[in-house]
Amino acid sequence: MKATAKAHTNIALIKYWGKRDEALILPTNSSLSLTLDGFFTTTTVDFQANLTRDQFMLDDEPVEGESYQRVSNFLDIIRTMAGKENLYATVHSKNDVPTAAGFASSASGFAALAAAGTKAIGMQLDNQELSRLTRQGSGSASRSIYGGFAEWEMGGKTDGSDSFAVPVAPAQHWDIRVAAVVLSSTVKKVSSRAGMKRTVETSPFYSGWIDSIPKDLREIKDAIKTKDFEKTGSIAEANCLKMHATTLAANPPFTYWHDTTMRVMQTVQEMREKGIPAYFTIDAGPNVKVLYLPEDEGKVKETLRTIPGVTDVILSKPGQGISYL
Repeated sequence: MKATAKAHTNIALIKYWGKRDEALILPTNSSLSLTLDGFFTTTTVDFQANLTRDQFMLDDEPVEGESYQRVSNFLDIIRTMAGKENLYATVHSKNDVPTAAGFASSASGFAALAAAGTKAIGMQLDNQELSRLTRQGSGSASRSIYGGFAEWEMGGKTDGSDSFAVPVAPAQHWDIRVAAVVLSSTVKKVSSRAGMKRTVETSPFYSGWIDSIPKDLREIKDAIKTKDFEKTGSIAEANCLKMHATTLAANPPFTYWHDTTMRVMQTVQEMREKGIPAYFTIDAGPNVKVLYLPEDEGKVKETLRTIPGVTDVILSKPGQGISYL
């Protein structure tokens, strides 16, 4: 009972920031993302009758503690769905994503785990069912089931049955590019989960953030449909800044940005002033993702690489959804 799946990470253009249900991972707002071909996780799940507990290897290293427990708890959900509660698995994952540094490795990780785990145990789920399941491991992972642009609908039901991602436009719809500007590969001090919880509970800016999301979503989906790059980029950049503003008003306040983060943001804005259309977005980490068009790739890459404190610039195109190997 073995299967291998590959999932790509995604970058949220309209951010997910906050939960209305911690256990089921139900968001306080809908979000929208672009799946990236440059960052992915490949996971093999092998259910074996002779095992007495799950085993988890990440990049050929055994994992225990909180990370192990998250994986085992998620496999519990799959086992319960399949009616095979006493069947344990070995899990081997390879992350082509900088873990816990703002590149949403949990998105590709749990999407690949969900796809491989359900197939290995003998379940046949459609993408909507798989997205709903994947959400329970990592909220942003629900969007990585699909390629291209996807929207995670927050839903309204308390059981989470209407909270899953839906496709907005496939990868081939629009050749929009993303440069991942790597500033730090260190584990961040405030995890996404802890940061969300603190912000929801204490930030006076949070209600304004929530109120702004429906308009952002409507307008960016229109811009994606018509391939309006300036509108898409400006909405994504503004949405990012609004999200990070909520963390600065939390109690105690915190930020994921470094000094180099600010330098990259300023450089992107300077590029626009010089006639190169580029826009930034930042998840819960210091690293910056820069949206640009294919014809500007050389200039964008060269400019970003010269910024002091930048350790790497990784270029991505729109990526595909779940695949089985």
